[in-house]
Amino acid sequence: MTVHETDLRGVLLLAPKTFADSRGFFFESYNFERYRDAGVLPVFIQDNVSYSGPGVIRGLHYQFPNSQAKLIQVLEGAVLDVVVDIRRGSPTFGRWISKELSSENHHQLYIPEGFAHGFEVVGAHALVSYKCSSPYNPATEGTIRWDDPAVGIKWRSPDPIVSEKDRAGITLADMPESRLPLY
Repeated sequence: MTVHETDLRGVLLLAPKTFADSRGFFFESYNFERYRDAGVLPVFIQDNVSYSGPGVIRGLHYQFPNSQAKLIQVLEGAVLDVVVDIRRGSPTFGRWISKELSSENHHQLYIPEGFAHGFEVVGAHALVSYKCSSPYNPATEGTIRWDDPAVGIKWRSPDPIVSEKDRAGITLADMPESRLPLY
C-alpha cells in the first residue's frame, strides 16, 4: 500500500495495492502488522457500517474521553470524508482536511484519536465501513456543527440532509474545553 501524509499530523490517506482483472478486483483492506508499520498503531476492536443516500452529511463526531481512532473506507459509492483537529494546544487546532473516498479508488483514511470526523455522500449513495479503537459510548460522544463557520468546511451540497442530532451540534468555539482532548 502507499501511505500519504496529510496536513493534519497523524491523519493518513492509505491506498491499498489493488489487483484487478476481468473477474473484478482484490485488495487487502487491513493487515495488523502492515498497518502498524505504516503508522496505524491502535488495535481496532469494533467495526461499523453505515448506508446513506444522496446529499447526506454525517458528523462531525468524536468521543472524549474514551477517544476513538478510526480507519474509514467506502464499500459502495463515494464520500467527501472530513477530519477536523479538535486537540487543545495543537498547532492545527480547528483546521480540517477532506479526501474523496470511493469504492473505485479503494482509499482509506486513518484518523487518530483527537479528531472530529464526518462525511458527505457525493453520489447516489454510500456504504461506509469503519474500524474503531474503542467501543462507541454515547455518554462521551461530542458533535461539532457540520456547518461551523469558524471551521469553514467546504461541503459540496447546497442543501444537505443532516440529522437533528447533527444540527444540534455546537461550534468548536462554544465547546467547553473540558469536552476537548489535549494535544
